[in-house]
Amino acid sequence: MNRKIAPLGLVLLAQLGSPGHAAITTPYPIAFVTQVPIPGDFCSINSPFCNQSAAIGGSGRGGDLWVRYPDGTLKNLTQAAGYGQAGPQGNSSIQVRDPAVHWKGKKIIFSMAIGAPQQYQWNEYRWQLYEVTGLGKNEPPVITKVPNQPAYNNTSPTYGTDEQIIFASDQPRGGQAHLYPQLDEYEEAPSNTGLWKLNPKTGKQTMLTHSPSGDFKPFVDSYGRVTFTRWDHLQQDQQAASDRNFGDYYGTFNYSSESANAKILNSRAEVFPEPLASDTVSLAGTHLNGLRFNHFFPWQMHEDGTVLELVNHIGRHELGGSYVQGVFKDDPALTDQTNPANPNKIENFLQIAQDPTQPDDFIGIDAPEFGTHAAGQIVRLSHVNPLYNADQMRTTYLTDKSTSSFTGDGEQPTPENSGHYRDPAILSDGKLLAAHTFETRADRDEGTQAGDGFHPKSRYAFRIRLVQPQPGGTWAAGPTLTDGISKDVSYYNPDSLIHYSGELWELQPVEVKARTKPAKLLPSLEAPEAQILQEEGVDEAALRQYLKSKGLALAVMRNVTRRDHSDKQQPFNLKVADGGVQTVTPVGKVYEVAHFQAFQADQIRGLKGSNGPRPGRRVLAQPLHSVKVNPPQAADAPQGSVKIASDGSVAMLLPTRRALTWQLTDKDGNFVVRERNWLSLQPGEIRTCPACHGVNSADQLGQPAPTNKPEALRELLAYLKSIGSL
Repeated sequence: MNRKIAPLGLVLLAQLGSPGHAAITTPYPIAFVTQVPIPGDFCSINSPFCNQSAAIGGSGRGGDLWVRYPDGTLKNLTQAAGYGQAGPQGNSSIQVRDPAVHWKGKKIIFSMAIGAPQQYQWNEYRWQLYEVTGLGKNEPPVITKVPNQPAYNNTSPTYGTDEQIIFASDQPRGGQAHLYPQLDEYEEAPSNTGLWKLNPKTGKQTMLTHSPSGDFKPFVDSYGRVTFTRWDHLQQDQQAASDRNFGDYYGTFNYSSESANAKILNSRAEVFPEPLASDTVSLAGTHLNGLRFNHFFPWQMHEDGTVLELVNHIGRHELGGSYVQGVFKDDPALTDQTNPANPNKIENFLQIAQDPTQPDDFIGIDAPEFGTHAAGQIVRLSHVNPLYNADQMRTTYLTDKSTSSFTGDGEQPTPENSGHYRDPAILSDGKLLAAHTFETRADRDEGTQAGDGFHPKSRYAFRIRLVQPQPGGTWAAGPTLTDGISKDVSYYNPDSLIHYSGELWELQPVEVKARTKPAKLLPSLEAPEAQILQEEGVDEAALRQYLKSKGLALAVMRNVTRRDHSDKQQPFNLKVADGGVQTVTPVGKVYEVAHFQAFQADQIRGLKGSNGPRPGRRVLAQPLHSVKVNPPQAADAPQGSVKIASDGSVAMLLPTRRALTWQLTDKDGNFVVRERNWLSLQPGEIRTCPACHGVNSADQLGQPAPTNKPEALRELLAYLKSIGSL
């Protein structure tokens, strides 16, 4: 363990040397971080995505972890514990981010990068997890590095109910170093690979989610769910689309496999999902509208990574957003309709936090993906209790809608536009804090060159402020939490000298208090599936153990012809081929479905560089090929598929800890309905869904979710028994 203990005198100096702002009273201390402003907002420390790098150009140095006590007194926790420095940054310099408070309120876990290069040095730095104790006014802080963590970038840590640590990491799935870094689905920039869990005592790590474009800011809510923001971006590669349409600019290509010695193919083919609307070459001669999918939405799972789904199954149809279009041009019944019950539409939901005074509500930020450092409009999402479904959930705008985007240079902001907000935190007394800047434009560097180096100058001045209701119903920034914290630092990047002197950004406020630890959620099997197991004489525990021993999960759907009433972008008049069940409305075309085809996320898309392939790979959806124990299909069936049973049910064994998606096809293998998100499963998980697109309150015929016993599960169990697996 790396541990530093400061003498008490240094603690007192840190307390008394930085008086706080006493205008805001808080019931408990507030921890927060300071950072040297970084004007660039692509792959930098506060960007919505690709924010996991500790490279000095995108993260800077000179930040600290602070606590502000209810009487306004400030303590610099990292400085008091012997970390960090002012002036020229070197081996002992730091940057900090992502503080989270333990259930007992006595320690904080956070991410910290240590060290800065000398001129012309290209050193590699990593975000690592640290804990700080001694949070009281007169206590000496002690900072300890979390043991047994992976030697990659580890960010956004939080405590589980079992004292294990849940965090985001960019370590490669399966530990395959040649796949590092995983490249996202949008800009093919480095991303984290998902959420991981660490037992610091034993060193055991578990990959909880595999996320092709990244998962962010997890926390365990009062209902026991791990809640976080996921980048939902399951679409074809826009760089490859550009290469197909305008020439080989990006140099996209496919590898023959994920292996280290895979061949580079003369191909950039993609099989899922449908092409982008801009890819006119691929869309030519088809009846497709083209697909764009790009949202940061709220997700949930159990602490073991099971039951991964959008919070209460809410998604694009309820939250709104853009890019919604009917998939086929020749079916006028397919529309861009979304659920009208929730009129306050949002594009994204970032930096989610729960309201301790109204646990039924989450609060978060709807912000652009570029230009504002993930700062935008404060939004409330109500009815997040698991007892509710997505039809009952509502978004409420707190700050004005104009704060969700940025104004153009030379454009006059509306009077209601109060700037940009991020990191909202509702305190135990109901007060709302957030990091805020009055700037309404996109950020950019307006710095100058001088004899002592480059002086960056961001347009943004993030300060933690009290956000208060205004006449007319909107909320806006009020007084600051502190009087401002300034620092003079310089560092190499690595060739140019960067010099900053002035107020630091204040970000990520969290209340330092004890909280009630929720009960840990445990797996359960619903009645229709449990009844099938009982009738077939299969013990549930034995089935789960078999799956775990093989690294498999079981997915079961009861009736894939049933779809949620709000989903009119894809075919909804469905019938199972050869006389099976159907769910058909009087409007629109009727589609036959015969197969359920799974796809796995394989990291096989590469980019050419000046000296060969660039490091890292992007995932592409490929027909399932890593599981061989599903019942055999006819020779002409789609690869990686199972037959849909006559009652509309599906049962399929699937790989685990790898992102998956799927589609329904007709007899000829042509897709009819596609999943729009990536999911991952855990070994031993039995994942059940009533329908293909889960029914919130009613399906396309106004009926509730199906409760039939899935016959496909019975058929799968019989097959596994016939080959001696059960």
